[in-house]
Amino acid sequence: QVQLVESGGGLSQPGGSLRLSCAASGFTFQNYHMSWARQAPGKGLEWVSGIYGDGRLTYYADSVKGRFTISRDNAKNTLYLQMNSLKPEDTALYYCIKGYDTSGDRGRGTQVTVSS
Repeated sequence: QVQLVESGGGLSQPGGSLRLSCAASGFTFQNYHMSWARQAPGKGLEWVSGIYGDGRLTYYADSVKGRFTISRDNAKNTLYLQMNSLKPEDTALYYCIKGYDTSGDRGRGTQVTVSS
C-alpha cells in the first residue's frame, strides 16, 4: 500500500530555512506527480507546490513562490521541499501528497513552526 512519511519539520525563526523530506513507498514513485500541501491551525488544507514525475516541471502557490523549492530524487523515492525566508504565516502541518492536488494519498505530516 502507499506509504508517505514526512520529516524535517521543526521550529524556525522568521527568515530562516527548513528542508522537508518525504519518503515514498508502495507505488512506482517516478510515474507520479507529487505535491506538498499544508494545514494551518483552524484552516483548511492548502496546496503549496507540485512536481512532475520526471521532475521536469514544478509549480507553486503564489504564497510561497520565490521562497520554496520542490524537488525529487526518483532513485531514492524521496520528495523534498526547501523552504527559505520563512514567515510566521508558513506555520502549519505539512503533508506530502501523491498526485496533482490535495485529494490524493498523504502522510501524517510534519509540523513547521515559524516564530521568534
